[in-house]
Amino acid sequence: MIRRKYWLVGAFGAVVVGLAALVFPDAGGQPGVPGPPGSGPLTVVTMGDSTLSGEGAGDYSAETDGAGGNWCHRSSHAAVGLIDVPGVDARVNLACSGASTDDVLLDGTAQWTEPSQARQLGELARTNRVAAVVVAIGANDDPRFSRLMSECVNARISLGPPCRDAVRQDWAQRLDAVVPKVVHALDDIRTALGQVGYDEGDYQLVLLSYASPVAPDIPEELRNLSACPFRNEDLAWIRDHAVGTMAEALREAAGRADARFLDFSQAGRGREACAGGNDPGREWFTRLTLDWDSFGDPERAAHASVESFHPNAEGHRQFARCIGEFLGTPDREASCVADEDGDLRVGGGGIGAEVGDRVR
Repeated sequence: MIRRKYWLVGAFGAVVVGLAALVFPDAGGQPGVPGPPGSGPLTVVTMGDSTLSGEGAGDYSAETDGAGGNWCHRSSHAAVGLIDVPGVDARVNLACSGASTDDVLLDGTAQWTEPSQARQLGELARTNRVAAVVVAIGANDDPRFSRLMSECVNARISLGPPCRDAVRQDWAQRLDAVVPKVVHALDDIRTALGQVGYDEGDYQLVLLSYASPVAPDIPEELRNLSACPFRNEDLAWIRDHAVGTMAEALREAAGRADARFLDFSQAGRGREACAGGNDPGREWFTRLTLDWDSFGDPERAAHASVESFHPNAEGHRQFARCIGEFLGTPDREASCVADEDGDLRVGGGGIGAEVGDRVR
């Protein structure tokens, strides 16, 4: 396999994988220095679904909080604005809450009135020098992760059997189905940039996996509609099996698309919704969240609970730190894990260490 040059930015500056060390030119570029073409601001872009749009972090831009039917819910607290990348002048969030791979494709569907994210990226790249594209996509396709969470809530409320009993019957098949869809989306991102003059070595393309928003063994008094109404068996299956195996599938997709891969499957350990007990301030994910004011508005009522079990503002701050560090390394893949101070940092490569011990 050909080893390409990558623009790697972060705490250690820019390096080129396998070839030579480079420094970031300023926004105007320098003759003879590789990098994104053009003369616009050096830019980091996030794409994909609610994980990166900022759903759950609050303070959404007015134009994505229902205006004209746009519910992308892009937050001012979203990770992209907090990624520390020396030399970068602009940070652009194209991610949209609820997006699937179809909404990223060049010929894909419109999500909440917005055109294809890949097409938006192509237009952006005409005026900005795109140095890195960070993507979180796939959970809303065949895995239908939000549906899984809803089914598990219903299992607790109805006192029915654990939701994992039904979901795990075809979980592996769902993951097999989503891999080529994610590959297609990543390929279209490359195509969109290629159409405006980019070579693959001019920018980084990074695929993220997902962190578990919930964990088992939460206090019993929090298993209610004000916090985390789940059965313990389902919480264990989500954290210890569903999230990890989805990370494995996304890692495969990144490899097929020749993208870098950053694993978040262990990133929320100990910081999941309700893990803080009486102190939700320790958590990086929202608990069950209901916007009661929205129920009086038929248009907004359908979105009254969408913030539930998403990274909150602190979660995005932590995720941004790890993404920024990863962009500054030459590693093909790595994982985000908490350091001794509890902050999220780049750890070793590959999927989290507990994959082999998952509950089946």
